[in-house]
Amino acid sequence: MARPAQVVIVGAGMAGASAARHLAEAGFAVSVFDKGRQVGGRMATRRDRETGLRFDHGAQLLRAHGPAFRDRLDDWRARGIVAPWDAPGADAAVPDMTAPVRDLLAGLEVHVGRTVTGLTRDAAGWRLALAEASEVRVFDALVLTAPAPQAERLLGSAVPGLAGLAQAAYAPCWSLMLAVPQELPFAGDVLRPGDGPIAAVFRESTKPGRSGGAPHLTLHASPDWSAAHLEETPEAVQAALLAALGALLGTAIAPIHLRAHRWRYALVTGTCGAPCLYDPAARVGYAGDACLGPRVEAAYDSGAALAGRLAADLG
Repeated sequence: MARPAQVVIVGAGMAGASAARHLAEAGFAVSVFDKGRQVGGRMATRRDRETGLRFDHGAQLLRAHGPAFRDRLDDWRARGIVAPWDAPGADAAVPDMTAPVRDLLAGLEVHVGRTVTGLTRDAAGWRLALAEASEVRVFDALVLTAPAPQAERLLGSAVPGLAGLAQAAYAPCWSLMLAVPQELPFAGDVLRPGDGPIAAVFRESTKPGRSGGAPHLTLHASPDWSAAHLEETPEAVQAALLAALGALLGTAIAPIHLRAHRWRYALVTGTCGAPCLYDPAARVGYAGDACLGPRVEAAYDSGAALAGRLAADLG
């Protein structure tokens, strides 16, 4: 009996998880590598060790516009992996935003804390160079799902069939995680000022399935502000955004927890122009929200599209 084709996926965010699940269901052997300490990519959650509070400091909501992701959301909702929050048609993940990705990757071979530093291909297939260890396995096909500039750097110019990577463009985002002694004075779960340094403020403690503790929030700076302050220190960004939030709400804020995180590739502003990119000669493909647009659903659909291309090619 012939062995199943071996596919390696670099990136364990929504696109990589979607591709992995669809390929596994099609009968392929899948291995996933990610440099992060946990899966999720920009569907990220950070837990503060001192307070135990959790912050979804990347993507905040899931919405469905098409049937495939709507069916997936319906399944997750039925199993308690997502639940409605903030507005009609919007869901937050339970107990944190990594949960849908973890569900897609359940039972598959996943390696976190592994940084891919190089890729080589010969007649036998694809090999990975890792910062942490030697990887001697050979894979029949390669899937890249990291932000397009990172994927492009890994590949170099060796795969002309993925030229569309250069079309992708992103805006950055500084994310501020803060806990406060009392609830901040704004109505609802989300504050969206509409202009200024702050794009949105999300009440983490009102999300479904969250534990108690001090009121805690995640603030996303606007793309323009984030770009203008991209190379500043986290400490300077913390101070500036805290002052901006105090000015917006008309009250002094004395946080009991404060931390900033920079997303250099946060919001897709220009796409690759196709649901996915695939070079059948090299058996390498790219999937991500950079292919279809700045939504979790776009990443899911792109991963599924690339899995379909690979399944048709590898048979």
